[in-house]
Amino acid sequence: MIVIIIIALAATGWIFARARATRFQAEVGRLATNSRPSQYGWYVALWTALPALAFLMVWANVMPRLVFDSVLSSPAAQSLPADDFSRNVILGEANAIARGAQAAAFNPQSMTLVEPFRDATARYSAAGALLAAILAFAGGAFAFSRVGPSFTARNRVERVVMWTLLLASLIAIITTAGIVASLIFESMRFFSMVNPLDFLFGLKWSPQSAAMGYGNDDAFGAVPLFWGTIFIGAIIAMIVAIPLGLMSAIYLTQYARPEVRKWMKPMLEVLAGVPTVVYGYFAALTVAPALRNLAATIGIPGASSESALAAGLVMGVMIIPFVSSMADDSIAAVPQSMRDGSLAMGATTSETIRKVLIPAALPGVVGGVLLAVSRAIGETMIVVMAAGLAANLTLNPFASVTTVTTQMVQLLTGDQEFDSAKTLAAFALGLVLFIVTLLLNIVALRVVKKYREAYE
Repeated sequence: MIVIIIIALAATGWIFARARATRFQAEVGRLATNSRPSQYGWYVALWTALPALAFLMVWANVMPRLVFDSVLSSPAAQSLPADDFSRNVILGEANAIARGAQAAAFNPQSMTLVEPFRDATARYSAAGALLAAILAFAGGAFAFSRVGPSFTARNRVERVVMWTLLLASLIAIITTAGIVASLIFESMRFFSMVNPLDFLFGLKWSPQSAAMGYGNDDAFGAVPLFWGTIFIGAIIAMIVAIPLGLMSAIYLTQYARPEVRKWMKPMLEVLAGVPTVVYGYFAALTVAPALRNLAATIGIPGASSESALAAGLVMGVMIIPFVSSMADDSIAAVPQSMRDGSLAMGATTSETIRKVLIPAALPGVVGGVLLAVSRAIGETMIVVMAAGLAANLTLNPFASVTTVTTQMVQLLTGDQEFDSAKTLAAFALGLVLFIVTLLLNIVALRVVKKYREAYE
């Protein structure tokens, strides 16, 4: 409610400031004023809303501590147990009942603290709302008093917009830095328990045996996981996605009539919107049994109902739109003069595509392929349902394998201890995956830069 009141005050300030600016603009002339009427209105609205909303954000984090201190100082809290654990359990239960998150108490003593919690919450909420309203009114009044023909409202509003955009851009950078820092910190804890060389070059992956106390010496060899990720996501899936996606883009841009392209391009891009669990069901119930029967028919030993080939084929179909869309845009962006020049020299359409258009559009094609590889490497659901969870180091596409992301999910699912090597191994896997993806992006940027210089 107080947020709505603050927004209403800001809107009111905008209306009154704009009306005042319009009035004195009519008196002194438009050229004599520094800013437009709406900019004066935005200046007053920002001064009304931003300080009050910032205060509410701070108050929302401070108020719970004040409420707990108030409850602890009440007479009903004098009989609480002395140890911190029991006291916090009772206080947490009473707070949950007071907020309506819990209907009944397991500890009868919690019910005696429900009313003190409600009273303290109501008191501090009212105090915070009153202070925020006063702050909003004071900020709006201060800004309204400065509205005048010579006041630089435009510059100040633009400065606020600039800082807002800067903050929005910094959020992504700070988030990335936080992710990397958490991965490095937890990975260092893991490598203090497991030799990094054993992890990076070991051929046996069995974290369950380490969790049961059989030792960490040879239980965390991640090579089978790395191979499974490359085998499914970077080999089988790419063998399907790159040719089909690139040929689809060539057909839609060079051969298809406008009526055909109008229908086929949206139908192709619909594949990107299908949930991965649907692909997983399709791979597990249709593709995997068919491949197993095919392997049994032609006499391939070791064929499983969960295979790398089944997961890779379906994953390749899933990421076709990523390759096709980027290649389509890149080929369409090649200057028409390059096409016309090649055809004028006597080249056929296929020769023009192969020797002129594809090299010129290669940066976009490489970008699409890398996007597809990143999507395939990070896929989990299809692998879980179609490829299995067995960490096998094999070249047989009909055998069951697993990937890094699948094992990360398995290691972090359920109630886990974050002081054991079994759980911390997920962070080490994530760090390796992050480094590999970063190196792929660096290589791709160098390739894109090289060909962009050649064709600009």
